[in-house]
Amino acid sequence: MANNRPTLYVGVTSDLIKRICEHQQEFVASFTAKYHCHKLVYYEITDGIEQAIIREKQLKNLNRDDKLALIRSMNPRMEDLYNKILDKPE
Repeated sequence: MANNRPTLYVGVTSDLIKRICEHQQEFVASFTAKYHCHKLVYYEITDGIEQAIIREKQLKNLNRDDKLALIRSMNPRMEDLYNKILDKPE
């Protein structure tokens, strides 16, 4: 998740669409609510929660430039991918 700066947030979930909605609605006082990180700019799908947690830790250990490079390799314009994963036009 990111905002327009972009401030970046890395997390793990078993239900991506539900979790994005929670971040966008700022249901919980959290990092994403404080910094208004509402855009899904990057995601990965893993084979299970164990692999997801391992990958989350790897991503969190990257420096900011490496995170941005990874995001831009999939999403060069840092667009919000939420509607694309819902298969809805923007």
